[in-house]
Amino acid sequence: MTVSQHTIAGTVLTMPVRIRQADVHTAMFSVPADAAQQLIDYSGLRVCQHRPGRAVVNLMLARYIDGDLGSYLEFGTAVMVNPPGSDTHGWRALGSAGAFIHHLPVDQSFTLEAGRRIWGFPKILADFTIRDGDRLGFDVAEGGRHIATMEFGRGLPVPGLLTSRSRTLRAFSHLDGVTREVPWEMRVSGVRFQPSGVALHLGTHRYARELAALGLPKRAMLSATVSRVEMTFGDATPIGG
Repeated sequence: MTVSQHTIAGTVLTMPVRIRQADVHTAMFSVPADAAQQLIDYSGLRVCQHRPGRAVVNLMLARYIDGDLGSYLEFGTAVMVNPPGSDTHGWRALGSAGAFIHHLPVDQSFTLEAGRRIWGFPKILADFTIRDGDRLGFDVAEGGRHIATMEFGRGLPVPGLLTSRSRTLRAFSHLDGVTREVPWEMRVSGVRFQPSGVALHLGTHRYARELAALGLPKRAMLSATVSRVEMTFGDATPIGG
């Protein structure tokens, strides 16, 4: 079987790309489904409604420590969507929903080029300020325009038996008029959850204005911190058309 490879900035990446260590802070918000759908209509995908007229948007900070793409920071906006051909809804439908990546600022040029060329992720180069402590906080901006500030509480630990198994997720991207599905496997440990548990402040960047149009900032449904994440990403597959 032929192994897929991609050359990025003179470095050969053999698929799947592996992230050996990262940590993630994420918050889940319930927003009007119509507004979320309008935001991602260009993708051809449909939002997953966990309640009638409501959709889920996740905001996250990922700190990649060791992996094939190097070490870098990433801020993501992911809208939960129904996989193509599915129209399921309700809370249980979120378990099989996909994550459509709408925003993805990063702070390193290598992962930016790899993300855009290999997977069609909408990565842009941005500046981050991280504040570690009892509450992790960060600011993200592009070109001097503030996108967002978030601060996360610690939350309560989740037993490892509930989170340790490997999960296969469905991620979707869109770039240059093409929507793609990205195979994504993840294993996590050191998970902590809490209701709400996050403070969000939006800036004046166009990404911030898009988030504000969803009704943010508001109280999150829940937030989570994951102290160790391992991931693999395979080649993207175009969908639709």
